[in-house]
Amino acid sequence: MRAQRRRGDPASTLRGRKAAFLGLAAALLLAACQDGVGERLPPPSDEWTYYGGQNSFNRYSPLTQIGLENVAAVQILWSRPAVDPELIAEYPDLNPASYLRSTPVLVEGTLYAPNAVGLVEAFDPGTGETRWIQRPESEDDASGRSFRGVAYWRGSDAGGGDGGASSDDGSGEAVGRIISVRGPSLHALDAETGEPIPSFGDGERVDLELPAGGRFGWSSGPIVVGDVIVVAGTVDGAGDGGTEWRGSVREDVRGFDARTGRLVWTFHVIPEAGEFGADTWGEGSLAESGDLGSWCCLSADDDLGYVYVPLSAPTSAYYGGHRPGDNLFSNSLVALDAATGERVWHFQMVHHDIWEYDTVGPPVLGRIHVDGRPIDAVMQASKTAFLYTFDRRTGEPVWPIEEVEVPQSEVPGEATSPTQPIPSRPAAFDRQGVTPEDLIDFTPEIRERALALADSLVMGPLFTPPIQKGTVEGKIGTYVIPGAWGAGNWNTGAFDPETGVYYAVSHTLPNVWSLSEISEPDEMEYGTQGGWPRAEIEGLPLVKPPWGRITAIDMNRGEHLWMAANGDGPNDHPLLEGLDLPPLGNANRPAPLVTGSLLFIGEGSDAVIGTPGTHWGTAFRAYDKATGEVVWETELPSGTTGGPMTYLHDGKQYIVVAVGGREQPAEYVALGLP
Repeated sequence: MRAQRRRGDPASTLRGRKAAFLGLAAALLLAACQDGVGERLPPPSDEWTYYGGQNSFNRYSPLTQIGLENVAAVQILWSRPAVDPELIAEYPDLNPASYLRSTPVLVEGTLYAPNAVGLVEAFDPGTGETRWIQRPESEDDASGRSFRGVAYWRGSDAGGGDGGASSDDGSGEAVGRIISVRGPSLHALDAETGEPIPSFGDGERVDLELPAGGRFGWSSGPIVVGDVIVVAGTVDGAGDGGTEWRGSVREDVRGFDARTGRLVWTFHVIPEAGEFGADTWGEGSLAESGDLGSWCCLSADDDLGYVYVPLSAPTSAYYGGHRPGDNLFSNSLVALDAATGERVWHFQMVHHDIWEYDTVGPPVLGRIHVDGRPIDAVMQASKTAFLYTFDRRTGEPVWPIEEVEVPQSEVPGEATSPTQPIPSRPAAFDRQGVTPEDLIDFTPEIRERALALADSLVMGPLFTPPIQKGTVEGKIGTYVIPGAWGAGNWNTGAFDPETGVYYAVSHTLPNVWSLSEISEPDEMEYGTQGGWPRAEIEGLPLVKPPWGRITAIDMNRGEHLWMAANGDGPNDHPLLEGLDLPPLGNANRPAPLVTGSLLFIGEGSDAVIGTPGTHWGTAFRAYDKATGEVVWETELPSGTTGGPMTYLHDGKQYIVVAVGGREQPAEYVALGLP
């Protein structure tokens, strides 16, 4: 068994610090019972029905079998490879990647998950043994990549919907379907057998290719709201994000009938002429812009019938002189009626984006109490490190959001927005912008080198724009924090409905940006230079740690409760030798899991795209969710690549997480009490 380490004595030293926190939780739950709030809390469940936990995407389970008093005994119970050996034997040329993005779902006693080539596998929750594997359509179809998760639909095959197909026997009995998006295809599989549903699409799949061209793909997964499957996604070849924009493909959101696969509606992420928002694209850019979609996670309020869609940056993310205006619906959270695709409300987090500040993390749903008033909220983390919070029915901000003046671009032809929307609460959950006081100072020598390097950079607050190369003497570019990977990303956010606490997982990963004139400006005047150079000192980030962190935020008050570094980071760096430093945090993208007792999270893997240097690890930890204290940790076979989930099976709680590494094969690992 792999090494396991326990921090402190959670049964004694932490009990006192938990008392006040748990007292607050009890008071909130009492208030919930008195005003009907409990009706909006997720009911206790042994299952994990969506890869975000539930359609609310709170990454929460009420299970408490594994708790503070016994977590030290948790161990690996079973593991299974990221692709079933039977499939490897049938297709020996398969070369599955180690970046296994998947989070399984547990429905009616079976685990379902995309494997490392994107085919769905069903397996036993108690042993990990295979129950069925989705078969590829051909040998050419066998290869692929993983995605984050599947959805589940249960309903009658007979009738229903507009043009819904009947079951073969006409019985109309309830059936379960596993819904997945693999490459350019939407699949519906019989949950018991894995066989394709004959009445769905062409009998095998629904083609998701868009009429404008480009190859459709999605690293996340679909969501089912009522009898509608909602699909977002991206298009390869939609635009290169730097030098081209005319003819880039628009990456619309679509709804499909869960019975037949028939297209029900399309929401245009870039409005067509005459639609709401069309006037936010100036100088004829509306018809020729694209490269804007939702490549991460969707959530939904099943009672309201609303689906919440976070949308990304517009075409050419670092220069927008060819697209004057705010550019709706880029960088926005959009609430859609899942039955019709009609926009209910929207909010744009970044106007006229030139930093690639996608709205990319999952919209997290939960009920909070503000000044004694219950609010059904949606909490949307941004790459900017702000957590925007709205009434999910109306889109009204829970706390004021002010339009604040920001620095302006001096690049010819660029017209940046004079203001950006800044929430008054809660405070940012990670670093924004940079000043000389933010630079690393572990030793006087490091401090001197940091100041010298900083002298070659334009530094400033959040929303400081990229400069034109060569126009500011002695400066190579703008030092941008957060960088292109953001502070928040797909992994950010878990919400505890018992206490109203949101756990923001973030990283500090700056970029240096500058713009250069394009010699043949048929497409646009300026292209991006730099990006990946992060202005480091022998691999050490230029700004102070922690470089990966967890921030607990009381969403009833909009206030931070605690912050903890996640992972040691480059603590063993030669320049830091002999220094007694606390954990520095890994600039990675692990996802959290919050339960009735604990907060679980890994350090992230070197297989995760964009991982710098040594900012990864194989540790998997349990934090006291009330205090941020690490109460247990163990080493997994490799770093985590997908979000962890938990469930109860035959009276036993399991935690399952996807792992993999550049030098280690991907697999699913299940942990629990012996």
